[in-house]
Amino acid sequence: MANTNITKRAIQSAFRELLNEKKLGKITVKDITDRCGINRNTFYYHYQDIPALLEEVCANEVDRLIQDHPTFDSVEACLRAAIDNVLQNKRMILHIYNSDNRDTYMASLWRICEYTVSAYAKSAFFDVGLTEEDMALFITFYKCELFGLIIDWITNGMKDEYTQGILRYALLRKGLAEELISRLKESEGRT
Repeated sequence: MANTNITKRAIQSAFRELLNEKKLGKITVKDITDRCGINRNTFYYHYQDIPALLEEVCANEVDRLIQDHPTFDSVEACLRAAIDNVLQNKRMILHIYNSDNRDTYMASLWRICEYTVSAYAKSAFFDVGLTEEDMALFITFYKCELFGLIIDWITNGMKDEYTQGILRYALLRKGLAEELISRLKESEGRT
């Protein structure tokens, strides 16, 4: 089992390195096996194909973010964590995003946005007495907001000035989460 994990980590590491060097569609199984010194059969023992490897690499990135950030104290902190995650893997993400496998990355980004907002909502508003439906509505609202901002940023090439704009946006909307919680509490039973 230990050798299997070591081999999988080597394959993933080689794949990540290659993704930082060239577009996803240009990476072959041979490139990966040459990079980590294994044969094709070993690759196929662990992964059905490159899209399966990509899916696991993206899932591992989400898991790492979750492990590194058990809670958040604001929506802005959620946004910062998601942006930092993208910036740490900028070239790799651009190569994935601009490929036929974009959906794999978008699904992992969706999980990141959902996790960060859920962790924030559960820690910041655990005792305000919202119904499960209202808490789910709050989480959905912010999950969609974060996802949209980040996808727009990636689509525009992750330019530094855009990053500053997103962070400025976060300042402009400061206090909105508390206002939404207040509105949800006020509207209980009126719908």
